[in-house]
Amino acid sequence: MPGAERTVAIVGASRGLGLGLAAEFLRRGAQVIGTVREPAGGSGLHALVGPADGRLEIEAADVTDAEGIAALRRRLDGRRLDVLIVSSGVAGTDVPDFEAAFFRTMTVNVLGVMNVVRTLCDLMADKGALAVMSSGLGSVANNTSGGWEPYRASKAALNQSLRSFAAGHADAPWSITAVDPGWVRTDMGGPTAPLDVETSCRGVADVLEERRGKSGCAFLNHRGETIAW
Repeated sequence: MPGAERTVAIVGASRGLGLGLAAEFLRRGAQVIGTVREPAGGSGLHALVGPADGRLEIEAADVTDAEGIAALRRRLDGRRLDVLIVSSGVAGTDVPDFEAAFFRTMTVNVLGVMNVVRTLCDLMADKGALAVMSSGLGSVANNTSGGWEPYRASKAALNQSLRSFAAGHADAPWSITAVDPGWVRTDMGGPTAPLDVETSCRGVADVLEERRGKSGCAFLNHRGETIAW
């Protein structure tokens, strides 16, 4: 992404894929707005401030806090986002039972993410790219193995919600994308995942760059390949 005239907002950038995307877009010369839940410092994103030479802004936001997301929108009033990606998400494996995992994944991965999309979408620049971090596990058509049920259900619900949002914004001058980053070596993906963060995020950034100026809604992996809904 050439030049700091591009503004990229990444909601959920303190670690993992969100942090990797912040680093990748900074490497490409963009102005990056990254959000963290704890603004006091100490996150991986804070460590990028010095090397970013003024091109990284850190904002506080928690996708489960609707008032906080509305406050973020007010702070960004007047800005135009060339890329907006909501990277926040949980696996639900940190809670003890199915019901708790179901409510946790649905609250964060669907309600929280879509609230961000709906609250910040009017900041999108013409020919921009709006995206959410989905997963191949959210594909209903490709689910032949089962497992990860609350997480799968949340990502399928996120995809469905995004498609409904896209139908309601059919005339929007920016693209809408559900992105599958692949199975990545993060805290969520675990140490045996085949992809490193840098490879996945480089691919996701390429996909979003390609989606700038396009229209409609797509479900793509980090290689730009279409995934069955």
